[in-house]
Amino acid sequence: MKVLLIQDVKKIGKKGEVLEVKEGYARNFLIPNGLGVEASGGALKQVQEGQKAQEKKLAREKEESLQLAAQLEKVRVVIKHKAGAEGHLFGSVTSSEIADALKQKGFEVDKKKIVLDDPIRLVGVHSAKLKLHHETSASLTVEVQPL
Repeated sequence: MKVLLIQDVKKIGKKGEVLEVKEGYARNFLIPNGLGVEASGGALKQVQEGQKAQEKKLAREKEESLQLAAQLEKVRVVIKHKAGAEGHLFGSVTSSEIADALKQKGFEVDKKKIVLDDPIRLVGVHSAKLKLHHETSASLTVEVQPL
């Protein structure tokens, strides 16, 4: 029996796949648990339309992230932080502080998308990576000044 999977099923397949399974497995497990439906013409067409819409959405998100990355490459963020005489910060600059500074400049970036290789604990110019999309990243210049 041909079954179209609605959700990922371990050791069987991923969402959207059409599989040949035994009739008892389909009727007693997959279909009653909402994991799959019988692969008919209407169900297959609906899945194809959903995949096309998903592809368009991903392409649009990628394009938006590329535009944002190009804009963020030019931005220099200045953060003032308490520091000692030798330039060591009391604490460190966090990704949420960088996200707040970007917000003041007009960029909405989630703090989870800001990647710091090492904690920023010194006064000076540092770089941070922004993971905007699974295929798109940008580099950001962060300048830390003593308060």
